[in-house]
Amino acid sequence: MRLGLALGYWGRGPSPDHVDLAREAERLGYDSVWTAESWGSDAFTALTWIAARTSTIGLGTAVAQMAARSPTTTAMHALTLDHLSGGRMTLGLGLSGPQVVEGWYGRPFPASPLTATREYVDVVRQVLRRRAPVELDGRFHSHPYRGPDATGLGRPLRSITHPLRPDLPVMLGAEGPRNVAQTIRIADGWLPLYWSPDRPDAYGPAVAELPPGFRVAPLAQARICDDVAEGLLPVKTMLGFYIGGMGHATRNFHADLMARMGYEEEARRVQELFLAGRREEAVLAVPDAFADEISLVGPRQRVAERLESWRKGPVTDLLVVAPDRTTLRVLAELNS
Repeated sequence: MRLGLALGYWGRGPSPDHVDLAREAERLGYDSVWTAESWGSDAFTALTWIAARTSTIGLGTAVAQMAARSPTTTAMHALTLDHLSGGRMTLGLGLSGPQVVEGWYGRPFPASPLTATREYVDVVRQVLRRRAPVELDGRFHSHPYRGPDATGLGRPLRSITHPLRPDLPVMLGAEGPRNVAQTIRIADGWLPLYWSPDRPDAYGPAVAELPPGFRVAPLAQARICDDVAEGLLPVKTMLGFYIGGMGHATRNFHADLMARMGYEEEARRVQELFLAGRREEAVLAVPDAFADEISLVGPRQRVAERLESWRKGPVTDLLVVAPDRTTLRVLAELNS
């Protein structure tokens, strides 16, 4: 099981520690470093900044949002950064939800998310492989565009730039069982947001039959500390925000996943409190047991024991959200 460092997206402004943490992870032998985006900082610019200050560590987006860019634009970002970094890029994509797609990007959330994702990946692959001009008679991503307001002058184009690696890895963030099953069919890897080593069935039966070489790279908050309850607070804060606020009360993929993992009543309570403006109560309503099983928190020996359960399953890459160099170092030592 390889280790990756997940830096996420910026809050109020850029973190002064991200480049230093990435360089420390590289020194410790981490395989990769990952950036993300929500509705503020973008994933590719920050990753390029890190790429310029590292030399060997892999680079990934976990995740870049599909609604933010056309698939050809995303492919351009990926092939450009792959060239500049000497072949270190992995493209992680996610659809996001209606709240972000329609509220932030001002685009309709696709009526068929699976079809939209499949078409998006198809176009990205065509750009990267550069075997022929990009063509797709799609429902959501037609190339050339043939909508009712089209000029009719568009023609299929092939990338001017030759990709460094036509097989640049494409991974997908997916939560629902059907989405996960499709991810296993069309992508090189899967980026679970919450992963419990004891509940792989929460993602559906397809997880039990992964193809050779398929990557499973969950994000997990990690912290070496004496007080487990205190160490879990950042995990619960994240869960309170995602389960309570990252989606509508009637359509929240994160809350649905928590429910499938055995915490349906608690998930709805967190949603109810968060949407009522009682955010602190929503965080405290997140069960410690749920926060604990999807993270690696506590004294060194406790984390060492729990790390073993992560190694026994299908996880190939553990992408850790770690707040300090001590945690990074201890995980590297435990995983060596």
